[in-house]
Amino acid sequence: MHLYGASGHGKVAAEIAIDNQIDIQAFIDDDPAIKECLGYPVLKSVPSDIEKIFISIGNNKIRKKVSGLFSQDQFLTLLHPKSIISGSSELGSGTVVMGGATINASCKIGMHCIINTNASVDHDCTLEDFVHISPNAALAGNVSVGEGTHIGIGVSVIPGIKIGKWCIIGAGSVIINDIPDGCTVIGNPGKISKQENL
Repeated sequence: MHLYGASGHGKVAAEIAIDNQIDIQAFIDDDPAIKECLGYPVLKSVPSDIEKIFISIGNNKIRKKVSGLFSQDQFLTLLHPKSIISGSSELGSGTVVMGGATINASCKIGMHCIINTNASVDHDCTLEDFVHISPNAALAGNVSVGEGTHIGIGVSVIPGIKIGKWCIIGAGSVIINDIPDGCTVIGNPGKISKQENL
């Protein structure tokens, strides 16, 4: 497999692949300063014979853009061996679940999502594509999160909340009300600081 993105996020994804005995051939990253990552070569363009790929980029918008370069059957899903994932939950291709993260019963996780270190996604949650749930964030049951939204580190979301597409929920925020599309939210309780038209 190849990893597209040789940053810190790429290192964590690579180590999950190694833990799952997935053979890594190289990283891909156009930053000219990065020659190698974790001892693997860093290519500056996509090889023509690439078979399997994981997009190891934390930025949701860039991850979505890069995903259009490949066919759906090329994407791998990476699951840390010390994550807990309910057998009744569904995960889309290209998603990563990191160490200590928990996904409970009947969740639906979209494609190219990041469930980061020690994040908790409780029963019946729905995450659309390109969502990032940061370390130590906690979603209670029946929460829905729209495409491309970034839930910051240590965020808490009460049950039944609907968070729109392409939102940014600031670190440590406590979400007790639904959030429309395109909002930046901060604080406890979380308040909308700005909203963009999508």
